[in-house]
Amino acid sequence: MTPELETVRLLLRPLQLADAEQVQRIFPRWEIVQYLNASIPWPYPADGALSYYRDAALPAMERGEEWHWTLRLHAAPEEIIGAIGLSRGKEVNRGFWLVPEQQRQGLMTEAVIAVTGYWFEVLGFPVLRVSKAIANTGSRRISEKTGMRVVSVEERNYVGGKMLSEVWELTAEEWQQQRTDRDFSGWVV
Repeated sequence: MTPELETVRLLLRPLQLADAEQVQRIFPRWEIVQYLNASIPWPYPADGALSYYRDAALPAMERGEEWHWTLRLHAAPEEIIGAIGLSRGKEVNRGFWLVPEQQRQGLMTEAVIAVTGYWFEVLGFPVLRVSKAIANTGSRRISEKTGMRVVSVEERNYVGGKMLSEVWELTAEEWQQQRTDRDFSGWVV
């Protein structure tokens, strides 16, 4: 079962089917989807969030293959501002999105630190890999800030088309060293 996580400013609540209605209103925006995996339909269908939650994300959570959270500010716990998820996949283990109005405030970095800790310290995986379009500078900065390193460059398909992409990696040992070298206590409760 996916637990609720918390950072200094955020509540990370396990994804629920009831979240689909709110996500459907805020998610289908080009600024959010352009650098996401091309498996996301675009234009986004009217039942896109409901279908994805019901048919893919929630069943994968029940099987213990994926862990998904909605992001909410402590100050507005009923309002979803983004999402983050983890997956057992070999190539890509984490993905996220955040509404543009909340970007560039360090919120996603807080969420990334929380779920990365969960990945290594609770789930016990040895390595975390993420793929991101090189053009997605904000997402790349988060990987840099959290100690990840580029291990390969390749082309991948995104909603915005085929783009040059980097695969970033972090091992459990590197994560533990990060926890020792950097004080993440101000980020995660």
